[in-house]
Amino acid sequence: MKRILCSAMMMAFLAAPSFAFQNANVDYDAVYKIKNEGYNNSEVMDIAWNLTDRIGPRLTGSSGLKNSYDWTSAQMKEWGLKNVKIEPWGEFGKGWDVEKSYVAMTKPYYQSMIGIPKAWTTGTNGLIKTEVVYIKVSSESDLDNYKGQLKGKVVMMPTASAATTTFEADAKRYTDEQLEDMKNYNVRSSGGGFSASRRAEFMKARALNRAAATFFKEEGVAMILTGRRGGQGTFFTSNGSRNDDSALPEMEMAPEHYSRLVRLAEKGEPVEIEVDTRTKFLTDDLQGYNVIAEIPGTDPNLKDEVVMIGAHLDSWFAGTGATDNAAGSAAMMEVMRILKESGVELKRTVRIALWSGEEQGIHGSRNYVKNTFMKNDKPNNEHGKVSAYYNMDNGTGAIRGIYLQGNEGAKPLFEEWFKPFHEVGAETITNRNTGGTDHLAFDAVGIPGFQFIQDPIDYGTRTHHTNMDLYERLQEADLKKNAVIIATMVLQTANMEQKISRKPKDFDSLNR
Repeated sequence: MKRILCSAMMMAFLAAPSFAFQNANVDYDAVYKIKNEGYNNSEVMDIAWNLTDRIGPRLTGSSGLKNSYDWTSAQMKEWGLKNVKIEPWGEFGKGWDVEKSYVAMTKPYYQSMIGIPKAWTTGTNGLIKTEVVYIKVSSESDLDNYKGQLKGKVVMMPTASAATTTFEADAKRYTDEQLEDMKNYNVRSSGGGFSASRRAEFMKARALNRAAATFFKEEGVAMILTGRRGGQGTFFTSNGSRNDDSALPEMEMAPEHYSRLVRLAEKGEPVEIEVDTRTKFLTDDLQGYNVIAEIPGTDPNLKDEVVMIGAHLDSWFAGTGATDNAAGSAAMMEVMRILKESGVELKRTVRIALWSGEEQGIHGSRNYVKNTFMKNDKPNNEHGKVSAYYNMDNGTGAIRGIYLQGNEGAKPLFEEWFKPFHEVGAETITNRNTGGTDHLAFDAVGIPGFQFIQDPIDYGTRTHHTNMDLYERLQEADLKKNAVIIATMVLQTANMEQKISRKPKDFDSLNR
């Protein structure tokens, strides 16, 4: 019995690689065409320039994002893509624009300061010049100490954010050792996350901030100033409340400038600022949209099946959303241009989606998946036609491999498909999961969804949701390589005999 079982297992083992390799064969002639077009005729930086310098910030629901819908759809039509549309995915709610932002200290001396209105807050709607009051509170009862003292004033509260000197480089690439370690699937023990005491501290701080906001409004405060983490001219912005358009005007500031105001106030120096912010809530169109376009497949038996690529088009607003995520949107648009211009055969249809609402909760992709591939929370006929979805949203850094999201059946394919790119440092295939962006919407319903491993560069230290997320932070050579690598993955997926293997999934997870 054991001998028969072992023989059967051995036959299955030998057969599996043969099947996988048959479906993984690389079309090197087509790869050559893709490399030639992507390396020698690239337009990725021009696409990125249009999205950043020319169009600017693209907060979901803003005028900038609406302008990007128009430009990206027109550009893809010009390239000859088909079924180009700006497609609504559901109600997002009101949009928000910043029309003016100015803040300066005027006493004890004049100096312009770095700050921007907090998302979805009101503006001063005119210049105000007033005293700054530093509010030192550790409990809600401490607020009573300031009753009757804050009308027309600008207030600050204690913050843990401080600018410190660092002796490490902002930008980094993965080392060989780090990439090798990524190949290992880590099994974590239980008990991760915040401790009960830390959760209690967080809840207490949140309750105090809410109480303070209510108190300030009742007292007639003119504006709130908030210090944010960062340093050396960079500050990381935060998310505001989209559901409260009556909130007080609030500005977030670079830590060096905020801390100077605090130090002056603590030493008893009278501090005054002048500030003029103008923000606008947009209510004419409450829908959210994605931009969709296709290259139709050529094989009569496979053209109804789909390979999808995507990136989120929306951005944060303190900078121009260069690395988050004009980089991904530009690379994915360049993938479509390369595939179209190089003339490679694509048996399956290739579809690009540029998402919105990612920064507020992956809304665009989640709703697209629900509207397109599901019916009554179960897979519909279109669900089975998708081979894979590829996403790019890890900044501007070079692709070094791919996260399989636990899809072990896809590993032999990618090991073979990445071989033409070992020479540029892309060869790490890991079963690990990665989260936080639009591939999760597909993975959640059992459609193979993949995100690429990318060099971090200065994403976490300098650009992610900061005022310095600008065109200059983009790495041209990396983006060219990324577009070529993704175009090759798409080519292989579109032309293989079978669709990429799927893993079992709980389809109810989409609504969790």
